Amino acid sequence: MGVISFTGVKVFSTTLARDRENMGENITKWLKENQNVDVVDKIVTQSSDKEFHCLTITLFYRHKS
Repeated sequence: MGVISFTGVKVFSTTLARDRENMGENITKWLKENQNVDVVDKIVTQSSDKEFHCLTITLFYRHKS
């Protein structure tokens, strides 16, 4: 398996329920505003404690040539 090269990272993260509901729309908006990038990998992380639930989506991208 080869190494995935990337030139940038964009992190979307929230603990608020309404923001988690809108996260997909926020990511889509960012992708439309940054059409000069190709997403080459992603990591979805969910964590929680007694009070908060955090969702983080990390996009690894490289600029289109």
